[in-house]
Amino acid sequence: MKKALLVFIFLIFIAVGVYLFWTDFSLVKKLIGYNVPELNEPKIVTPSRDEKLSFLNVPEGFKISVAVKGLENSRVILFDARGRMLVSETKAGRVSVLEGSGFEIKHALIEGLRSPHGLDFYKDDKTNTTYLYIAETQRVARYLYNVDTGQLTSSTGENIATLPADGGHVTRTISFGANFREKPILGLATIDPIKLYISVGSSCDVCEESSWKRGAILESDAKGSYTAEFAGGLRNSVFFTFHPVTGEIWATEMGRDNLGDNLPPDEINIVKVAGSEHEFGARRFGWPFCYGNKIKDKTFNPDKWERIDVTNDCSKTESPVIEIQAHSAPLGLAFIPSTSSGQVSKWPQEWAGDLLVAFHGSWNRSAPVGYEVVRYDLDEKGNVLSREPVSFISGWLDQSKEEIYGRPVDLKFGPDNALYISDDASGLIYKVEPSN
Repeated sequence: MKKALLVFIFLIFIAVGVYLFWTDFSLVKKLIGYNVPELNEPKIVTPSRDEKLSFLNVPEGFKISVAVKGLENSRVILFDARGRMLVSETKAGRVSVLEGSGFEIKHALIEGLRSPHGLDFYKDDKTNTTYLYIAETQRVARYLYNVDTGQLTSSTGENIATLPADGGHVTRTISFGANFREKPILGLATIDPIKLYISVGSSCDVCEESSWKRGAILESDAKGSYTAEFAGGLRNSVFFTFHPVTGEIWATEMGRDNLGDNLPPDEINIVKVAGSEHEFGARRFGWPFCYGNKIKDKTFNPDKWERIDVTNDCSKTESPVIEIQAHSAPLGLAFIPSTSSGQVSKWPQEWAGDLLVAFHGSWNRSAPVGYEVVRYDLDEKGNVLSREPVSFISGWLDQSKEEIYGRPVDLKFGPDNALYISDDASGLIYKVEPSN
């Protein structure tokens, strides 16, 4: 009898475990304070190339179309020197190439990767060699890339940066940019003229990270001779870009969960190099102790703390340049080039230098927010003239029908002067351009 009872209890335990796993622990999340939106399973609309995307709202004088369809979890967009489009399909473990006059020809560049996300090219002028860098969860590797054929010379990548792969926030974003340091740090040759910057999200919602490589933007040289922390206290800066005039790093940042519908704000940060007053060589942007404009997180009070390089003094942390509605989940960002740059001459000149940001959309808010691309008014030197977002493209979320038609991710201006937007829910790449 006791044996039968034990077997019955064991089976109940297994059934509950399977249910919780299958439902992504939504019941537990609600009990401990997560705000899980009461949405039906999203209905993803995948229109064909010739449809008008009538559910989307675009400003007068613009048109939007589907440039690429049939992708799986399309994330980062990159263009090569011949105008081909490379796209990371993160959940599929693949990087694909789209080419042809309308990107109608698709083939897999490389497969079998571990959550590939960030992409960038680097050309070694001494050897005239082009490398494609791919950021996976656990590493950044570089591959020889043939610009003429749009193929990899070898599918075996050279690991140039080892990254922590445990925990949550598995996507890594990379980009080459200018060096900002005037002196080496940590005894490393960290003043190379061109550096690779790597964003690595936290392993948790809020905690003490055992690795300084998490919740940070890292830096390296092109060969991977070293990896150092450039900035810390960034819970999940999934995307970043460089200002076209100042060269400074602008990064989106997702705030922590479990503080309700409206806290903490998501952020856009200007990530500057550390000064002499920063003894560990990296500025701190608050997480896990602080958020927003140096606000103390009163709910996070660990009994034990070991890392001396992370401060709980909010006055010593950096404030965001823009605060965003909590749970908007800002991802890709791009500056609208000026007419004088010769890149986007048909875009409104009064928008030159403005910032576009993709709001991926909330998953844990009682009333969903986000699911749009917005514009912030900036001057040509990157000074924010208005912190109120202006809707640029909306309509992916239909509140009345409780339907989601897509989730914008990356924003990239292409060689044809158009803006391309990836959508990891519908597997589309949109093309936005002036209609005049």
